[in-house]
Amino acid sequence: MGSDSIYADNNATTAVAPEVVEAIQPFLTAEYFNPSSMYEASRSTSDAIKQSRRTVASFLNAGSSAQILFTSCATESNNTAIYGVAKANPKRRHIITTAVEHPAVLEVCKDLQRSGYEVDFLPVDSQGQLDMRDFVRVLRPDTLLVSVMHANNETGVVFPIAELSRVTKSTDPSIVFHTDATQSAGKLPIDLKGEFLHVDLLSFSGHKMHAPKGVGALFIRRGTPCRPLMIGGHQEDGRRAGTENVAFIVGLARACELAEQHRPDEQRVQELRDRLQEQLTSAIPYLEVNGIEAERLPNTLNVACHYIEGEGILYQLSSEGICASSGSACTSGSLEPSHVLTAMDVPFTARHGSIRFSLSRYTTEAEVDRIAEVLPTVVSSLRKLSPYWDQAAQAPRASTAGRV
Repeated sequence: MGSDSIYADNNATTAVAPEVVEAIQPFLTAEYFNPSSMYEASRSTSDAIKQSRRTVASFLNAGSSAQILFTSCATESNNTAIYGVAKANPKRRHIITTAVEHPAVLEVCKDLQRSGYEVDFLPVDSQGQLDMRDFVRVLRPDTLLVSVMHANNETGVVFPIAELSRVTKSTDPSIVFHTDATQSAGKLPIDLKGEFLHVDLLSFSGHKMHAPKGVGALFIRRGTPCRPLMIGGHQEDGRRAGTENVAFIVGLARACELAEQHRPDEQRVQELRDRLQEQLTSAIPYLEVNGIEAERLPNTLNVACHYIEGEGILYQLSSEGICASSGSACTSGSLEPSHVLTAMDVPFTARHGSIRFSLSRYTTEAEVDRIAEVLPTVVSSLRKLSPYWDQAAQAPRASTAGRV
């Protein structure tokens, strides 16, 4: 990116922290050995993985580091969790998830549904929140797995994982509870021996928290039945075949340490998010904040700009050097409206015009103010071209006004 560019798409990926680059460098050069080799020289790489596993376990307050499995990304972690539990428990055929999960969970559940599993995709309300009564209602004696994300990647809405997992285990301790914590890790505290005591499986990825792309982790609580997804060698205690990516595992561990050190910065990030939210809602008519009444990630702002297309907004923001998103990076090539906003029943006049700004500890006040300066002009220029907008009245045309 150019020196004048503003990056506000941290829920898609993050800049690798300089301290992480420094930590991984030796394992890309001098310490290149295969950690499974028997000679003395390879001990440094083997020891680095062991230490990284302890660091990640400490970051999650997971207890034994043996419960940490290193993967290539959160998608692999989610696939391993869901398919692994299904393979280990063939007699149970019912799964509970939500309608707003990331595709790395949603598509796996749909695949199992096509294979004969029964899947309940729980709805959300207009704020992106679950109804606990709906959740309790669908729990069954043959429920195999519950998979609910900790925080939504598009809206930032946080789900009550502690309560959901407690209710699950009090209903039937044999039901496995999984949460995708890809967006929350490093932004919200995760305590697997405390608040998340009833969570069996937890996924996250390095590149959402200033580590490189290509490394993730899966917490598997001791005693949880979960078969390997990747089969071959003995690596990761037989739970994931394939030579470990030592350098990036070290980078993930260093990123976890930095996230702990920078925990106080999340308050500053939230203040910047709130500053941006206030400026945009004050300057742009017919703009709403998706999930505004729910608990949200401190860095995430998803705004619905009525009567225009998000693609046009992103194009014009990009021409001004501002990087934002219309939703999940994994589905940004699709012309279909966001499945998350559809599930929230966001009006059709805004469903295609919703933009996500996601900040980081590197975001500055000046960058936030620049976004707040540019977006109102972008929205105004695009509304001039909209068939739904009355430019003279600076309001929606009468035929569409009632649909907001």
